[in-house]
Amino acid sequence: MGNGSTSGPLGLEAKDVRFTIGGVTALAGVSVQVAPGRCVALVGESGAGKTTLLRCFNRMIVPTSGAVMIGGDPVSGQQPEHLRRRVGYVPQHGGLLPHWTVRKNASMVPDLNESPNAFEEGRQALAAVGLTEEIFADRFPHELSGGQRQRVALARAIAARPGVLLMDEPFGALDAISRAELQAVCSELQRELRITTLLVTHDLVEADYLADEIVVMRAGLVEQRGTVDEMLDQPATPYVKSLLDRALAGARRLGDS
Repeated sequence: MGNGSTSGPLGLEAKDVRFTIGGVTALAGVSVQVAPGRCVALVGESGAGKTTLLRCFNRMIVPTSGAVMIGGDPVSGQQPEHLRRRVGYVPQHGGLLPHWTVRKNASMVPDLNESPNAFEEGRQALAAVGLTEEIFADRFPHELSGGQRQRVALARAIAARPGVLLMDEPFGALDAISRAELQAVCSELQRELRITTLLVTHDLVEADYLADEIVVMRAGLVEQRGTVDEMLDQPATPYVKSLLDRALAGARRLGDS
């Protein structure tokens, strides 16, 4: 891929972040750090606060209190549209613009940044996720499979070479084969680009495969942070042990099938 728009990966930090809406507390004082170039996965059941925390980093959600920083700079002082051009984002269902071609979707951020090489940066990003321009560039999202749409969404997120990548259940709606293929693509991109990544997933096995560290969340709080091996050795709470036991049971069932 071509020259990036950032000088390198940027660290992420949330300090005592709280978010309450409609009398419901979604985040109850969460502190999380992601070192530059590392990948951290937020894991937990629905309602744990994973997506809420992730969206604080691109100002899709503004916390009730606490500090959220990218590269040491508070996001609260940045214009959301400018911030989002510097932060790659892959939502669960891709979020592609249906009336735009694959080429235009992939080139969107470089184009917004007024890059003179926007289409070339989009082409390189598509190639990086395994989509050749000759076959896919002029197609529209409805002409693609679910896995192909997510590849385009990933290409769009990395085309401008951001210092940060936010991924919110990016493979959750895919079949098992497409999911495994996209996980492998993401793993390779992480090794190649070293983009600081925050990944939201329900799947502890996926988190173990893609992330350097895992943060287990429950009811708006962090239960434990570490690798799977560290958590297996010393689970901090009964909930973490239960989560690990269920993940291992599921992995064994897959291995036996």
